[in-house]
Amino acid sequence: MEIPIVNLKNENVGKVTLDSGVFEETVNQGLIHEVVVMQQACQRQGTAATKTKGFVRGGGKKPWKQKGTGRARAGSIRSPLWRGGGTTFGPTPRDYSYSMPKKKVRLAIRAMLSEKVREGGIKIVQDWNGLEPKTKTFVKTLGQLNLSKTTLVVEEGNNENLSRASSNVFRVKLLSPERLNVLDLVSHADLVLTPQSLNKIVEVWSK
Repeated sequence: MEIPIVNLKNENVGKVTLDSGVFEETVNQGLIHEVVVMQQACQRQGTAATKTKGFVRGGGKKPWKQKGTGRARAGSIRSPLWRGGGTTFGPTPRDYSYSMPKKKVRLAIRAMLSEKVREGGIKIVQDWNGLEPKTKTFVKTLGQLNLSKTTLVVEEGNNENLSRASSNVFRVKLLSPERLNVLDLVSHADLVLTPQSLNKIVEVWSK
């Protein structure tokens, strides 16, 4: 499959052939969902916490004697049954992260790249040379490229101007080919590559 290469003014300057081993993978929705859930779980902070009766201040003295008062037995005023007492079975800090087999993750990435191709969501930009490190200029360039939706820009190497220009645009995320992941591919409608980043994606994520 061939995709046109455009410059920053959205003018065709050539064509590039997509690698069939990366961009013609069978889409498995169940696998993609599984990887997205795993990534979201790994991003959870897991800092929610409540205090049990052992962590609530006070309650060290028995409120009244065990027998003879006519009242129910009580050992602490910080019992979960009392107002101001501890919490029973509340959340405690924990690590929600887990891992999946690397082959499954790589397969899901190739499947999402193939889905982007089928949906027409991939645009190949010749290069970002001449782009000023200004948000206003970058937004104007996105408009010229017909990129009005959420956009994932994959760039090989350290492009300081592109990084500065895109950092304040909330709907745009800049990644290197090595850090490509399923969650970002699902979360962004358009994928923007350069020929260099495309070659790196094929090198890193091919079978």
